[in-house]
Amino acid sequence: MARVRYGARTEAEIVATRTASSRLPEIWSTGVVALWETDPDALAAVLPPPLKPTGRPLVRVNISQVDLPGQVLGAGSFAVSAAHDGVDGWYPLVMPMTLERALIGGREVFGEPKKLGEVTVERDGLVVRASLARHGIAFVEVRGAAAGELPLPAPNLRTDFYFKFLPAVDGSGFDADPVLVHCVRNERVRRLERVTGDVVLRESMYDPVADLPVRRLLGITIGEKTSDQRGRVAERVAAEALLPYIHQRYDDPAQILDAPPGGTA
Repeated sequence: MARVRYGARTEAEIVATRTASSRLPEIWSTGVVALWETDPDALAAVLPPPLKPTGRPLVRVNISQVDLPGQVLGAGSFAVSAAHDGVDGWYPLVMPMTLERALIGGREVFGEPKKLGEVTVERDGLVVRASLARHGIAFVEVRGAAAGELPLPAPNLRTDFYFKFLPAVDGSGFDADPVLVHCVRNERVRRLERVTGDVVLRESMYDPVADLPVRRLLGITIGEKTSDQRGRVAERVAAEALLPYIHQRYDDPAQILDAPPGGTA
């Protein structure tokens, strides 16, 4: 009988897949990063407990392009500064991705708030433009001109906070208490330039980042970097504490309750 491809994999195949994943080559991305101070009350309002604001109300946008074999991945992140258990880091509100593979892995393994979207990084001479778009709306646009090389920073550890959960089958909350994940990234940079420009936040009912306005722009850069990451479960979170924020993950929170009684559609 020909192999049934949906059938069980052998132990050797599972080990081979895991080994191949652990030996991925370094992948360098070209990206634009913008950093600004925003309204502290607005920032505090988007943080689910047990996350808390840090000493500065910061927003960090990362818009990157990765040239993979045979395809290009666009990857973005709109994150706010946050702290948990003595660790300062970033809480991403939305992470648009252009490829399904990048989306699925991040959401299912780490709980990253990834969604399919359009990610653009363009450079024409000194002119730089980068944007994040979904549903036909470029809700973040960074534009400017390269203004000189910057010293390369030392390798840097950065922590992102994610909430990993599964909506309950009966629509009553979660199947189990969510977990708060600390994802630590080790970043290395091989090229970095300063960009003189601005950040435009456009109104979108799906990605309402305009509620976190640019109060003071701290800097824009364009460069090339690589990173690896590892995650750990920091603690379990009470379902009732996270439920008021579940809409952050979905364009329409009601969609997770669409299945009628009995589980069929």
